[in-house]
Amino acid sequence: MKTDNEVILEIQDISLSFGGVKALIGVSTEVRRGEIFALIGPNGAGKTCILNCVSRFYSPQHGKIIYKGEDISGVRTHSIAARGIARTFQNIELFKGMTVLDNIKLGRHSFLKAGLLSDALYYGRSMREELALRQEIEERIIDLLEIEAIRKKIVGTLPYGLQKRVELARSLAMRPDLLLLDEPMAGMNLEETEDMTRFILNVHQMWNVTVMLVEHDMGVVMDISDRVCVLEFGRKIAEGKPEDIQEHPQVVRAYLGEDESAYSRLG
Repeated sequence: MKTDNEVILEIQDISLSFGGVKALIGVSTEVRRGEIFALIGPNGAGKTCILNCVSRFYSPQHGKIIYKGEDISGVRTHSIAARGIARTFQNIELFKGMTVLDNIKLGRHSFLKAGLLSDALYYGRSMREELALRQEIEERIIDLLEIEAIRKKIVGTLPYGLQKRVELARSLAMRPDLLLLDEPMAGMNLEETEDMTRFILNVHQMWNVTVMLVEHDMGVVMDISDRVCVLEFGRKIAEGKPEDIQEHPQVVRAYLGEDESAYSRLG
């Protein structure tokens, strides 16, 4: 996969604690523009905590998060999307009583520029923006993720795998430069996992979106990632290309245990 040497996200020595529990301890890493960068590690290693710090749901007690040259460590959560960062969650965060299309549109509505009066009366700029948004969603996102058949369905009636796809669609409506994906394949069967993997690769390649991925499916991670960062108990223990990580003894020991079959399971 073609990547750029430009660093789009730099995490500098961040530490995060909850009371006496140390979730992250002096973690530093960087994500380069145009790559798929994976975070892996056992449960509780701190992977989601890093995504939460980048998206400003958590504030680390120490260290900095630099995005496109700007220190966003103190930026308010609601302004992160406007800077080009979007994300999905471990647990699906959708409005279950709304349609697929309306859920996706919510990903973009905070960017619309029409005034209050125009919105209230739905005319002029408000109408033009709404129509343009709907066209973009239907022609690009819905088509890309192959969800045309369910666009008018109520989200809460859909199978889990399709709901995960709708959540990805909503994040894409934000037009991100950096897409944070928190276990996008969790709970999926083989066919759903293959579909989601294909969609992530299409978004990455066709839209030139940089991806930061947390995922437990090691087959997916090793197949699609440009680089992998490994965490254990809040510390970074390794970072490198997938083929190097697969053969890293400390990674195998920490992530999968001491037995010899760990090596094959990591691949």
